[in-house]
Amino acid sequence: MPEPSPSESSPNACVLVIGNEVLSGRTQDANVKFLATRLGELGIPLREVRIIPDIAETIVGTVNEVRARFTYVFTTGGIGPTHDDITSECIAAAFGVPWEPHPEAWALLEARYPPGGFNAARQRMATMPRGARLIANPVSVAPGFQIGNVYVMAGVPQVMRAMFETLAPQLAGGPPVISRAVHVAGVPEGTLAEGLGAIQAKRPAVEIGSYPFYRPAGNGVAVVAKGTDETAAEEAIAEVSELMRTLGGEPVAGEPPP
Repeated sequence: MPEPSPSESSPNACVLVIGNEVLSGRTQDANVKFLATRLGELGIPLREVRIIPDIAETIVGTVNEVRARFTYVFTTGGIGPTHDDITSECIAAAFGVPWEPHPEAWALLEARYPPGGFNAARQRMATMPRGARLIANPVSVAPGFQIGNVYVMAGVPQVMRAMFETLAPQLAGGPPVISRAVHVAGVPEGTLAEGLGAIQAKRPAVEIGSYPFYRPAGNGVAVVAKGTDETAAEEAIAEVSELMRTLGGEPVAGEPPP
């Protein structure tokens, strides 16, 4: 496993969402929320997300930038069989290694298709940077791969999630991130702001965020406390709840209903 980045002693992560279809609005990303949640559970806070196009120089440059800054880099998208699926060859270029048939991936995919079905397009899915280690795909066989601290996964949410779960036991994390929430209706965010700032200043080890919501039944604010110390997060939320009461609201534990 890679060492933590020089800028942070505990593990951290970056996600690169690769694909013109996301930037154009045709496809809505459904992977970042899942990855942020699961990485937090593993004690690997997600520190940055970027959405980048299927442009070789952009992929190569971005991968090289973020792999030097973060413990883990996870990419989604661009490893299918079509002409615009260029993530794999760009990762090879970023690492300065050949992009070549991967014997294990080749055997897996060749066995999946009938004779003659493993055509040149599908062979692209078995062509990877030299030295890559496969990430198993329990859904549709075509694997992702790891090279260095970069983990290359599919963009299809069902496949990406399955790939990630095969990886999860191998990832070296820190203490899991604990999250506690409370919400209140009828109290504007601006009314809470000063008191929330004071609570945050007193508890620097806890990350406190406020998130206004708008519902037909009434508007309000949700406040979330996150950190690796469960007691500290719960104490922070208790203080936030008391603040809400002093401002005339009735706090409700948890996130507001959709």
